[in-house]
Amino acid sequence: MAGIQVGLVGLGKMGFNLALNMQEHGYQVVAYNRSPEAVDKANQQGIIGVASLEELVSRLDGRRVIWLMVPAGKPVDDVIAQLAVMLQPHDIIIDGGNSNYKDTLNRYAHLKQQGIDFVDVGTSGGISGARYGACTMVGAEAEVFQVLEPLFQAISVKNGYVHTGANGSGHYVKMVHNGIEYGMMQAIGEGFEILQAGRFDLDYRQVAGVWSHGSVIRGWLMELTEKALSRDPELEQIKGVVHASGEGLWTVQEALDLSVAVPVIAESLFTRYRSQQTDTFSGKVVAALRNEFGGHAVEKQ
Repeated sequence: MAGIQVGLVGLGKMGFNLALNMQEHGYQVVAYNRSPEAVDKANQQGIIGVASLEELVSRLDGRRVIWLMVPAGKPVDDVIAQLAVMLQPHDIIIDGGNSNYKDTLNRYAHLKQQGIDFVDVGTSGGISGARYGACTMVGAEAEVFQVLEPLFQAISVKNGYVHTGANGSGHYVKMVHNGIEYGMMQAIGEGFEILQAGRFDLDYRQVAGVWSHGSVIRGWLMELTEKALSRDPELEQIKGVVHASGEGLWTVQEALDLSVAVPVIAESLFTRYRSQQTDTFSGKVVAALRNEFGGHAVEKQ
């Protein structure tokens, strides 16, 4: 599949970096975004920026592959509805956003009736992953995955892609991944809140740094904690307000439906809701982490 064209809809933080990643690996990227400024920025990087979905489809040859990086929910349905009337049987639409897997199942069934192939991709790794090597979880029919596998292998970090199985499974696995992420970040935030409240005069950045080297809790989130604290040692510039984008809630809802106990993930979700009412240091840490890995907005003091 090397050298094949890929249409990309959505040039936000993730979409733009994903386009650069694809381009760097030999793919010709034809990209559309509602904002002309984003399209101009893409053109400056050698990406083929177009002014409409119609132009995007017309620029693609053969079996079209169109990757969506738009906000979950109605925006995905709107784009799919516009594309579906322009595509041919066996063209492929990929949803690389954080869609609810139940919506994905409905979209797959609807597009299947029209002969259009649909793929759901849970995409992790934040902005840097989108640019330099993502972690991708792919729900797709076997034949469609075989066609797309070289693309996933190219844009993913080594050993960082998997065919999770049937359609919907990619977004399902990503949903649970994000639920786990909620709990991990909350534990880090609470740990640093204990350090802040304790009797010792500590350099939190140094603590995060040493925990990143050889400790049981080392990892990317701890490295990002050190990075955030190196810029703002007491996180005084941001509020500890942590928004929930949906995946944690969906994970808890799924657990309730399955009668699976998930107290840590559930409590981390509730703590995010609480953070929108009170300002805590643990909230500051989690807000800073979300900004570090995903570019999510933080509320300033």
